[in-house]
Amino acid sequence: MNQEHAMDPAAAARRARYGRLPEPVRFEQMTEEVEAVPNGGANTAYDPAGSWKYYSCLALDLGL
Repeated sequence: MNQEHAMDPAAAARRARYGRLPEPVRFEQMTEEVEAVPNGGANTAYDPAGSWKYYSCLALDLGL
């Protein structure tokens, strides 16, 4: 019982394009190590005059 399955042209094109799975990605290729700057760098200084920009209050937002 040797039967050959006939494939239509669309199925043959799909099989040629997606016929095998891609190579697996190793964990080492998914991660990146970056050295951290001590104390977060120079841009993390506290600015009390500018802290109002980050204040959020629902009552103030609603005008209550």
